[in-house]
Amino acid sequence: MTVSVLKRPEFTSVLGAVAIFILFMIVAEPFRQLSAVATVLYSASTIGIIAVAVGLLMIGDEFDLSSGVAVTTSALAATMLNYNFGLKSWVGVFLSLLIALAIGAFNGYMVTRTGIASFLITLSVFLGLQGINLAVTKLVTGQVATPSIADMEGFNSARAVFASSLTIGGVEVKITVLWWLLFVAIASFVLFKTRFGNWIFAVGGDAEAARAVGVPVRRVKIILFMLVGFATWFVGMHNLFAFDSIQAGQGVGNEFIYIIAAVIGGCSMTGGRGTAIGTAVGALIFGMTSQGIVYAGWNPDWFKFFLGAMLLFAVLTNNSVSKFTKERK
Repeated sequence: MTVSVLKRPEFTSVLGAVAIFILFMIVAEPFRQLSAVATVLYSASTIGIIAVAVGLLMIGDEFDLSSGVAVTTSALAATMLNYNFGLKSWVGVFLSLLIALAIGAFNGYMVTRTGIASFLITLSVFLGLQGINLAVTKLVTGQVATPSIADMEGFNSARAVFASSLTIGGVEVKITVLWWLLFVAIASFVLFKTRFGNWIFAVGGDAEAARAVGVPVRRVKIILFMLVGFATWFVGMHNLFAFDSIQAGQGVGNEFIYIIAAVIGGCSMTGGRGTAIGTAVGALIFGMTSQGIVYAGWNPDWFKFFLGAMLLFAVLTNNSVSKFTKERK
């Protein structure tokens, strides 16, 4: 029983999450309030929605470094289509979804057709999208921020879906938290209860062996990249309808946070291992650390140190646990 628990990819991340929770409960009095819990969950959800898709991609042995700026690309596409063509908010939302899925499909197609490492392909796309975000926004609006679309038809209903709040137990909880939990549940079901989930693990474990037994490796990887595209679109819509306007330079660097959350949650850097629940725990660690430092009154510069320490701890511990469980077989 003990060995089976240790084999769980998210085992060490759960221990880390408990330790961080106890630490900030002790040193930060505001952290003990229910409103603080809601803030932590919101912070975790905006990372966790994309981290769960990135985690699935990593289980399939690929990376996506374009995910951070792709969030901004989706939001910019929606707002500029709406504003400049006088479209209803929902039209821009669905058109931007097509763009986000196309970016994911392009990443997947290029990786599977060229055989070039996804690190390099998506790094190229990252740079391309970053340039497009800034150049097109300046060209169309004359500045680096988009105009507000709060007066567009359908804005309020779109905000209700992507950026509203619910009152639960007297505490205001952002709807992204509920969406995050739903996506984690769906991803967990797909991973462990469906044939496609088996394919993801097979492709990540040994793509050639998977191909030899009939697994459509290329299709699986393209779908996984498109799932990342969907997740970036969803968070992009949240940002748009939560803040009405988008800064063209947003999102740079967030791609590493998504990957870090997945790795802390137990996803292997070499594919074939990980869980959606683990990515959720990794995102929760991010949320607790980022908000806990603020509540404790510490210098925010410590955040990156804690994140780096947790990443190193997760990698070393997962490696040690992996060796231990192999020896016990």
